[in-house]
Amino acid sequence: LNEAISLTNFIKQDLKGAKYIAHCEDGEKNEFKTVSKAEKTLILIGPEGDFSQKEIDLALQNQFKAVSLGTSRLRTETAGIVAVHTINIK
Repeated sequence: LNEAISLTNFIKQDLKGAKYIAHCEDGEKNEFKTVSKAEKTLILIGPEGDFSQKEIDLALQNQFKAVSLGTSRLRTETAGIVAVHTINIK
């Protein structure tokens, strides 16, 4: 396990691979099931109540791509499982 760090510091790291942020706010997003599988894939799943607009903007400014996990609003625990399953079956 790694030491806990703030979301801001995590997002600003030089992370390799495909980077996505799943959120429920309006705006342009790709369906996660349609994105290409990369060797390394990172997807941010927000807390109960979703990410703040400031957090979403920070992620987008740091080369994360906005994605949707579907039309249903998922609980945090379920969203993580859906994301891992979706990328695993590609």
